[in-house]
Amino acid sequence: MHFRFPSRASGLALLAALTGCATTPPDALTPISQLTQPHTGQPLAATLPSPGQLAEALREPLAADAAVQLALQNNRALQARLARLGVTAADVAEAGRLPNPGFRFSRLTRGSEVELERGWHIDLARLLTLPLVRVAEQQRLQAEQRQAAADVLALAADTRRAWVRAVAAEEALTSRRQVLDAAEAGAELARRMQAAGNFNTLARAREQAFESEARLMLARAQAQRLAARERLVRLLGLENGTALRLPERLPELPTAPREQADVEQLALTQRLDVQAARLSLERAARQLDVASTTRWVSMLELGTVRNASNEMPTQRGWEVALELPLFGPGPLPKAQALAREASHTAADAAIQARSEAREAYGLYRSSFDVARQHRDELLPLARRISKEQLLRYNAMLIGVFELLADARAQVAATSAAQDALRDFWLAQADLDQALVGPVTPALPGPAAQAAPAAAAAH
Repeated sequence: MHFRFPSRASGLALLAALTGCATTPPDALTPISQLTQPHTGQPLAATLPSPGQLAEALREPLAADAAVQLALQNNRALQARLARLGVTAADVAEAGRLPNPGFRFSRLTRGSEVELERGWHIDLARLLTLPLVRVAEQQRLQAEQRQAAADVLALAADTRRAWVRAVAAEEALTSRRQVLDAAEAGAELARRMQAAGNFNTLARAREQAFESEARLMLARAQAQRLAARERLVRLLGLENGTALRLPERLPELPTAPREQADVEQLALTQRLDVQAARLSLERAARQLDVASTTRWVSMLELGTVRNASNEMPTQRGWEVALELPLFGPGPLPKAQALAREASHTAADAAIQARSEAREAYGLYRSSFDVARQHRDELLPLARRISKEQLLRYNAMLIGVFELLADARAQVAATSAAQDALRDFWLAQADLDQALVGPVTPALPGPAAQAAPAAAAAH
């Protein structure tokens, strides 16, 4: 629908009024920082850290919180995501502005007669629906901001999990080296004893087999360490991992697990993807109202006419143009379909949030129980057995190979405890993420293998 203003003065007045109503795009990063800072403990930054700041952050072994902070500052994919949000903010600001005025001019000739037609016009349909459009577009921006905040928290959770796996891989590599040292000592001793005639070929072959398997286990641990470090390096946005230093071991197990009375309700309240789905549903409802309102109004055009001629008096009047909706129902069916889609999406988001929160909390509690059992029962028991075996060896009740086998078993028990501790910290990261955004909780890994079968014969 278009309305044409006949005079130049009124057109210039309208242009000045609309120019005064122009707005600038809102700051889209501040709301995201407000949503994520309670969970990450730090505000978001729109600029990358300088080389000096990056070197300072990597000067000491990188803790988990420091790794999350560095990832949120230096991850290029996150910076691209935030920049894309600025594009959305600009689109929303553009959609919420008053329609720009237009000027029409025509010159017609008929013989010596010259006819001029001029006027100012504005999209009246857009002007009438502007309040509804502004509300809908603001809801779209809010939904996009919550989705971007969910991406920020997902990056923080991925970085924390990658840090746990990288530190655990360092510990596992140390354990595998200890196992190899014991296996090499046993194989060398078996070789010397066979050479002296005190050891048979079968016993020596078993020790050699154990040494070979220990070397394979060390090679796998080295590959796992490399993969874990590189995944962390990518999340941190580093060009290479040569300057990355990690702690020697994971933090100790807490004294007690966290108690979450109602994880489902907490997830429905806090999860940003659920909030984004709700805002999208509200926006779809607004768009449906706009489509219903403009279904017929958009087909009507109203304006005034002012024709000036060099031979005839000036003509003034008005005109009405009506578009007949013969070849389609307009935007209403599409808006109805989008509203149905948003309704199902919001319901699915709530179902996923409740289920993921239940699963994450269940795995968190079970992983804590497993890690506590390793810490309080299995590991002390392995140490006690090792102490008794040493006493038996000093009393010459067992031989050196039994003592070496017990040392390998103690190293395996330590590795199993380390794996259980790793699974707990991964489960805690999954639980934290499940309360604020989508997550696929990781199942606990298999227990560390105590020793190759060849060692069981001793």
